[in-house]
Order: sequence, then structure tokens, then C-alpha cells
Amino acid sequence: MKVHFEELSAPKRAGGIDAATHELAAHLRALNVQVTRSALGETCAQPDCVHVHGIWSPALARKFIAWRRRGVPCVVTPHGMLETWSFAHKRMKKLLGWHLYQKRLLQRAAVLHGTSERETGQFKKLGLRPPTAMITWGVEMPLHNRKAESGKRKAEIRTALFVGRIFPVKGLPLLVQAWARVRPAGWRLKIVGPDEAGHRAEVAALVRELALEPAVEFTGELTGAAKTAAFQGADLYLQPSYTENFGMAIVEALAHALPVVTTTGTPWRQLPERGCGWWVAPSVDELARALSESTAMEGERRLQMGLNGREWVEKEFAWPQTAQRMKEIYLLAQGKIDQPDIVRT
Repeated sequence: MKVHFEELSAPKRAGGIDAATHELAAHLRALNVQVTRSALGETCAQPDCVHVHGIWSPALARKFIAWRRRGVPCVVTPHGMLETWSFAHKRMKKLLGWHLYQKRLLQRAAVLHGTSERETGQFKKLGLRPPTAMITWGVEMPLHNRKAESGKRKAEIRTALFVGRIFPVKGLPLLVQAWARVRPAGWRLKIVGPDEAGHRAEVAALVRELALEPAVEFTGELTGAAKTAAFQGADLYLQPSYTENFGMAIVEALAHALPVVTTTGTPWRQLPERGCGWWVAPSVDELARALSESTAMEGERRLQMGLNGREWVEKEFAWPQTAQRMKEIYLLAQGKIDQPDIVRT
């Protein structure tokens, strides 16, 4: 089977989207699916199925129309771009695009793919009729080599980590204000990720205004071994987003045995139940409360929370399982199999 990925331009797919599509392609190839990616300049003359990653792009819309005219079925993954907050960002422009082309094209998708029940529910709220599939992204389990907390000297600085695009939806101003309120002794905040729309300058200005420069570090985007080292060198992961359809960095952090503080704007409500994190409202007050608890607790307890999270994702978020389910969606789009259990109409 041949599957072609149509993808957004580099700035718009940075971070979790690019990581997810890269890993999905690699694991599909292990299942004998021939995958080509527009993001890598690859083409496919006659794919059996096209997987469109992202929306709100006239260029992607034109490609979708061209493939459908050729009779090629298209699976669409919006990557959270239909979530309420995302839809409201640049609202007038998106409303215009929605009525001019976006809704009409999504109605012609063979399957709409979401990574959480909330996201697939949003498809129905917006009146989209195609079948929907809820398939989470997976994670590569890293070797677990974090030092035991008991091995750290009391004077050693601990690190709270954020990884992702520096963009308004990520809620970094909320996090900086919460950090200023708590000012946890012996901790630093490390912000990893590429700037988007000049938002880093706004966050950095807030850091200066609140006199947090000694405690806050911006590294820019890290990839490969440098990104892995950032996770391995951290003690706590923070994701203050207003909304996330999945949150690739969250599952990566859990895989690295890091307890997680995130918001109810993400689909990770099970963090407290699983004993591996905090799931709080996206507000300064609630983030400050979670920061105060997570940075003040005994190191051994924090380490155990991280191990709880690692055990959870190892069981339920494996890439081979995700790729197998996605392969079934491509076969369904071609009419080659009956509707699997993961699809709803």
C-alpha cells in the first residue's frame, strides 16, 4: 500500500506535529506501507491513500481537491486546529476560511482522525459528517537513566522543563506569572522550542518585568540528542497550554519518567488518577498551586510519580500499535475492510 502525507509548511508543523508525522511514517514503513512525505520534498504519482496533516492552509486545500478529483481517498488529521481556542485565534480569518472552503473539504474526507475523544467530539459539534477515528500518537520509550533524587545534593539546582512552540496557545505567560508567584527555591525554568509569530519576545519581556531572568532559560529549538538530554536532565515537566488535542511533549515527558503539570485544556485528565501529575485549570492561581506542590515535595516522591507515568505510557502509547490502527484507517478509506471498532459514524 502506498500512502502520501500532505503536510503544512515548516513553521506551522514545528514541534509535536512534525515529531508525530515523522514517527508515524517510520512505523508504517515497518508494516510494509510505502510512505512519502511532502515535507521532505517526496512525491508519489499514484498513492492508494493520502493523509492530510493540518488545515487552514489554502495550499493544502488545493492539494486535497486535486487528489479527490483523481479519485484518491483522503484521511485528514486536523492536529487540534479545530479546538475551540484554536478556532477563536484569528477568528474572523478562520470563519471566512471555514465558510469559503475548509468545512466543505472536510466533509469530503474519507475519515477524520483525532487524537482524543474531545477532539473527535468537536468534529461532530461542527457538523462534520465523515467517519471519525480516535487514535492517540505513540512514543518511543527512551532508556531510563534518570538519577535517583536521593543522589542529588541539596544544593543542586533542579529543572522544570517546557518543550514546544513558543506561541500564545501554549500559555507561557501564565506559567511565567505563576513561577513569579511561587519562586521555588533551588529550581530553574527551562523553555525549549522555536519562536512563532514573535511570541518569544513577549514572554522574555514578561520574564524581565518580573525579575526572573536568573531563573529562566530560553534554549531555542532542540532536536535529537540535545532534546533527549533536556528531558533527561529535568525533574519536572510543565505544559500550561490553553488547549492541546494530544500533547506530544507530555507523553515524551512521561516516557522519560517526569511528573507532569498541565491544564484542563489538554486531554490528560488521568494524570492525577495515575499518580503521575497535576491537571489544573489554565490560570495563574491553579498553575501556581500545582507548582508549589510539585517543587516542594520530597524528591523520592516526585521520582515515583515519574516512574508511574513511564509505566503507563509504556503499556498504552506504543508506536507500533498506533501505526497498525492507522493502517486500518487507510484500508477503510479505500473500502478494503469493514469499519473497525475505533471508527465512529
